[in-house]
Amino acid sequence: MNRYRIAVLIAGLAVAMPSPATARGHGWSRASSVGRDLLVGAALGVPAVQGDWHGDLQAGASLLAAGGTTFVLKELIHERRPDGSDDKSFPSGHTSVSFAAAATLEKRYGWKAGLPALAVASFVGLARVQADKHYVHDVVAGAAIGSISGLLLSSRHDDRVRLTPWSAHGGGGIDVALRF
Repeated sequence: MNRYRIAVLIAGLAVAMPSPATARGHGWSRASSVGRDLLVGAALGVPAVQGDWHGDLQAGASLLAAGGTTFVLKELIHERRPDGSDDKSFPSGHTSVSFAAAATLEKRYGWKAGLPALAVASFVGLARVQADKHYVHDVVAGAAIGSISGLLLSSRHDDRVRLTPWSAHGGGGIDVALRF
């Protein structure tokens, strides 16, 4: 399965998610859970379909690290949720796991897989705030935890071509590195 097919698969999963535009009650919460589950499925499924078992192990490690870190912080920091349901608001677990999956896909397979996955992860964070389950800072912390675990615990699947975006005052571009 090439990178283009991976990107199409992830984008297709994102489009298939239920739209919370007409959401009432638990619609945003349900949509965020679906988004998280799709990303976890993609992070574990894409490497499995390709027989990339090392990638599967890296995805699993990054998901466990993000989920474990989030669990520990929720036990240490007792912040009440905006809806008042409990005191496990900080940080957002849905968001941390979603960003761990997205960062793993991006790091392992490049921006064609990572960009749609990051869009879905961002949606998950937004939906958690809209569902009144988290404050914005809970989601930002979850995104940081997930991104860091995904980026630190994953490696590039094929490092022969590397595209690196850069920016500076008044400009920017993309560096291309090729290895033969």
